[in-house]
Amino acid sequence: MSDQPAQARRLSRPRFAVMIFAAVYPLVTALLYFLMPLTVGWDLWARTLLLCPMIVVCMVWGIIPFIQQRLGRFITVPV
Repeated sequence: MSDQPAQARRLSRPRFAVMIFAAVYPLVTALLYFLMPLTVGWDLWARTLLLCPMIVVCMVWGIIPFIQQRLGRFITVPV
């Protein structure tokens, strides 16, 4: 073990944003491909109302925790 304290780090918003985009874009695309045939004839607002909660749930309980836990060293920079 090292006697040196852990170096303080802060979130890099640009890196975090890129990782979020890299995860959310394929999710949105896949959900749209899945939902479009099931919602033929629906208004855009109704499709969005169905799609948006799915994406938010995936982000809050899946994508963001995964990025923070697995990519924490990449999305943070030394202070």
